[in-house]
Amino acid sequence: MFDPEAHSVREETASAAVSLRCVPWRTLETEVRAWDRLAVDASEPNPFFESWYLLPSLRRLLHSEAVMILRFEMDGRLAGLMPILRSPRYYRWPVPNLASWLHDNCFCGAPLVRRGAEDLFWRAVLDWADKTAGKALFLHLRAIPLEGPLHATLSQVLARQRRECEVVLREDRALLASSLAPDAYLEASLSGKKRKELRRQASRLAEIGTLAVERREDADGLGAWCDAFLALEASGWKGKAGSALANHAATGNLFRESLHGAAERGRLERLSLTLDGRPIAMLASFLTPPGAFSFKTAFDESYSRFSPGVLLQRENLRILERADIRWTDSCAAADHPMIDHIWRERRAMARLSIAIGGPIRRRLFRHFVRAEIARSPAGGNS
Repeated sequence: MFDPEAHSVREETASAAVSLRCVPWRTLETEVRAWDRLAVDASEPNPFFESWYLLPSLRRLLHSEAVMILRFEMDGRLAGLMPILRSPRYYRWPVPNLASWLHDNCFCGAPLVRRGAEDLFWRAVLDWADKTAGKALFLHLRAIPLEGPLHATLSQVLARQRRECEVVLREDRALLASSLAPDAYLEASLSGKKRKELRRQASRLAEIGTLAVERREDADGLGAWCDAFLALEASGWKGKAGSALANHAATGNLFRESLHGAAERGRLERLSLTLDGRPIAMLASFLTPPGAFSFKTAFDESYSRFSPGVLLQRENLRILERADIRWTDSCAAADHPMIDHIWRERRAMARLSIAIGGPIRRRLFRHFVRAEIARSPAGGNS
């Protein structure tokens, strides 16, 4: 377990006094207002590290007791944070490392950093890792966006420090980012034959009952909406495989609590395709201007011949009309069989392994990471 007082870094600069401490995550429960301000001012948005998502994750999920928070301050004001832990294993290998903390329903690992503080933040993190490495061979950052100010600044800091860093896994996942209107975007993405088939499927559904689309950003009826979503997801293949949110009380409660927290802050959009008032496809998205994240989607598999999930995504293209949202991360796996055919842009995400400590540790890291890359030249990992 980290000692939060022993592991701290402080630096006086010409413009600001900066400090970084590794603290128990529960200490941030009293700083939610400052945390929420940081999220609004962040260099890159990441809803999964905002208070309303990260705190429920830490409270609800197993094995979170070892997680700590790297807490970065400028002039006494919260200016950055990232959850981290000391891991005795690196995936399937018994290699100790310092690692940013994610879980299966956390789809971005970008730290929250105040806009303009990126250089100071990364320097403080690397200095802290050097001084408190312990048994860790390296620093491992997961799900880092490769295009944006955070990675760009990190690369600059690493270059200045002549510090080795390797991309050990890269994935390109579907992204929606276009100046086109929704109908024009769909026309550019799908063939005329496929668009005609979608229209036919929507017409056939409308023959069965009243087909409607509901889009909400408030919290009214949210509890019932969450219940309906969880039931819909559990009714399909995820429920049978044991991977639906409702299969486990912790993830079901995380879903409910995080959506309520997002709605309270105006950061939730709910989209539903209903048939006679009953949802047959649903989507929960987090709105974090200038971006958004498609968090979870589900559809009724008994209507699969009508492609309700695709019909819902056709309606979801309306997000292109929002002036405050420039892009939407699908949060989907690379090469997703559905969304990759509709959303034409891609977002590069990576796992980074970074050298820390003194010369001997860095030489060991160099040998280890090169052997890893040699085993998986495309950056694969498991």
